[in-house]
Amino acid sequence: MTQPQQLSANEIAKALEPLIRRIIREELTRITKKEPDIFHLTPEMPLYKDMKNIKQRKARGHIKLHSHDEVWGE
Repeated sequence: MTQPQQLSANEIAKALEPLIRRIIREELTRITKKEPDIFHLTPEMPLYKDMKNIKQRKARGHIKLHSHDEVWGE
């Protein structure tokens, strides 16, 4: 009988990350097809303000947003 291999937390996270990303993407796709207006934002919402701030910071070159391929590895 072989002894089970122990993995570090970083190794576990690295192994699980692609699976978690795929599950989240599939669930978000399913939810938005079922309820297309689920992500409706108004200017009063904190998320709207955060997204506006991100857009402004990107325009000034203070942040880099990753492409779909970079994020999802496709």
